[in-house]
Amino acid sequence: MRYRQWAPEYERIQAEFGFSLEKERAASDRLVALLPRPALDRAEQRIRARIRGRETIVVGLAPRTGAPPVWMLPRTEEPPALIVADGAAERCLAAGLVPDVVVTDLDGPVPSEVTANARGSLVVIHAHGDNIPALERWTPEFPRELAGSWAGPPERGLVDFGGFTDGDRAAYLAEGVNAPRVLLFGFDFDHIDPSEPSPDIKRRKLAAARRALDLLAREGRARVEVWAADGTIAPYAPGEPESPSS
Repeated sequence: MRYRQWAPEYERIQAEFGFSLEKERAASDRLVALLPRPALDRAEQRIRARIRGRETIVVGLAPRTGAPPVWMLPRTEEPPALIVADGAAERCLAAGLVPDVVVTDLDGPVPSEVTANARGSLVVIHAHGDNIPALERWTPEFPRELAGSWAGPPERGLVDFGGFTDGDRAAYLAEGVNAPRVLLFGFDFDHIDPSEPSPDIKRRKLAAARRALDLLAREGRARVEVWAADGTIAPYAPGEPESPSS
């Protein structure tokens, strides 16, 4: 999936949620200023080197879902890569799994993401219109390898592989660096954590995330599959494409 394929869907999301491109750019400018210089150098190539064309597990933060039981997967010559979304880093670390990549907009349990970074994870920090305070608070805390992303065209050392929420952005990242198979674990678009402060907005965001993954499954190069809580693995089944006016 290339940026030009993803951009029309993000324009739809911007219109749906009223996101301001000016605010997005302001946040990305602040992230560029906060990141250490090496984080802005060859970001896509460094992420690609982490994945190395391996099959990839992408871990979401669905309610009541733990870390992926990687021992259940068939043994392969090279183990799968592990990309986690935001707070799923905490679950993986608790299970003794250090992610290859963490994708975050810094709205979850960030200390666990800092810990993952200290233990070797590359953390991709995402800038969006309303997270400048989080960028300023947390970006300097990460001790090791970083990259930055935003919702506009890749530029100024920031990447945009596509995707909207941390989970689907992690899946787009995996596909974008040539993972042949993207195995989704801990994704749930129908149930919301009871502690969620804005359930209606969360439902709308989950619906947009589902659309994003539908697009990735239809048009991306990777094979997208779902690893269910009962251990079964099945192809991701996208819904029918919606018209822009629907």
